[in-house]
Amino acid sequence: MRRVVFNQKGGVGKSSITCNLAAISADAGLRTLVVDLDVQGNASYYLGVDIHCPQMISPEASIAHLLRQSASAWFSSAQPAISFVRETHFPKLDLLAASPLLSTIAPELESRYKIYKLREVLDELSGEYDRIFIDTPPNFNFFSKTALIAADRVLIPYDCDSFSKQGLNQLLENLVDLKQDHNPKLAIEGIVINQFNPQARLPGELIAQLKNENLPVLETYLTSSVKMKESHHARQPLIYFARQHKLTQQYQTLFEEIEKVEHAFV
Repeated sequence: MRRVVFNQKGGVGKSSITCNLAAISADAGLRTLVVDLDVQGNASYYLGVDIHCPQMISPEASIAHLLRQSASAWFSSAQPAISFVRETHFPKLDLLAASPLLSTIAPELESRYKIYKLREVLDELSGEYDRIFIDTPPNFNFFSKTALIAADRVLIPYDCDSFSKQGLNQLLENLVDLKQDHNPKLAIEGIVINQFNPQARLPGELIAQLKNENLPVLETYLTSSVKMKESHHARQPLIYFARQHKLTQQYQTLFEEIEKVEHAFV
């Protein structure tokens, strides 16, 4: 199963959701890979790799280097995709790290219409992993499109403000178009309510609107907590940082919920 976490709006918790669901997957005994396609590298940093540090070990081991190789190298001289994957400090959780090179190679890959290369890469890795989670840039660009083409399911983080609601319809239209043109099997697994404040009136109203429109809002809501920021600072997903915390339990419930999803919106 390949899941991409995507929203065209920034600051909705894509990297946090990607890494924490992946960590719970690995903690459950599933061989799990995180693919970081965001040049900011937040998911990579969270899992222990600072892509902006010159002293980073094996800087060539990144998704950017793998995509560049797969788009240009002769088959006989190409390194296997698994050689670009890094082990994290967490059992059964591996990483295809981001790289500053992503912004450099995007125009070249797009001009040569290499939008299916990530799917080919993940097909090659499919025997190595039970679950793959893909973090994306906060816009509908080449890398988010290639992630959606490579994925089976998409999770949409939603942070309960009016700007998120305004952008959601356009996001859904983009997903429908991409599904029709490039990836017929792509399905929306659900909208993830993030940074939910049960004491405020507006979040409840916005969620009710989504449900009234028959959008696939997942039942598990993720509440706001300083513990998330603390786990970012510690570079440890919540399941390792604060296993018994309320937010950790919400993530575990969310993981169990998406694992049971059989129907899809798109």
